[in-house]
Amino acid sequence: MSNIVVQDILEKIERLSDEERLYLARRLAETSEADWRREADSARRIAREKGIDQTAVDRAVEEVRYPA
Repeated sequence: MSNIVVQDILEKIERLSDEERLYLARRLAETSEADWRREADSARRIAREKGIDQTAVDRAVEEVRYPA
């Protein structure tokens, strides 16, 4: 996407009413949440395939936070 296209989109957003902006913000939040959930599901699947469980994650976090 070129800078011109992005600028055009931003100008259109500036012309939206408050109600339309609120609707846009909600839709963007929903999209972000759905993307995050897909990525998290994928990461969990990959971790399971590699034999990484929550105990291993907790242990790694503890080692980083509180090195011996």
